[in-house]
Amino acid sequence: MDISQVAKRSGVPASTLRYYEERGLIRSLGRHGIRRQFGAEVLERLALIALGRSAGLSLDEIGSMLATGGDPLIDRELLLRRADELERTILRMQAMRDGLRHAANCTAPSHMECPKFRRLMKAAAAGAFDPQDKPSLPRR
Repeated sequence: MDISQVAKRSGVPASTLRYYEERGLIRSLGRHGIRRQFGAEVLERLALIALGRSAGLSLDEIGSMLATGGDPLIDRELLLRRADELERTILRMQAMRDGLRHAANCTAPSHMECPKFRRLMKAAAAGAFDPQDKPSLPRR
């Protein structure tokens, strides 16, 4: 398949395919004229890359798993760490969602008079909703 066929079948732009090839994530078989040619297996590699990107893995992390050229060597410890990070993010986002819903429906005369809203503000100021920090979540 030439690069335009791969782009069409995979949904990955040709520029990204060239970048992935430059990074060593995929390999072309050569060229036919000026167009890069790829084997059918490139579609599976692109699907693996898409899965890794969807999970929040960097191209370097994905590349290390695909570096062998054969079957991918999945780093199970990395996947477990990423799953743990996602769990923490989910908990933070659920706490934020609940706080926002409470603030939207709060019957206090002023949000500043609402203890739950004030806890939400304090938690936000302490970085509880910042994905870079990992402090404890506010009480619900």
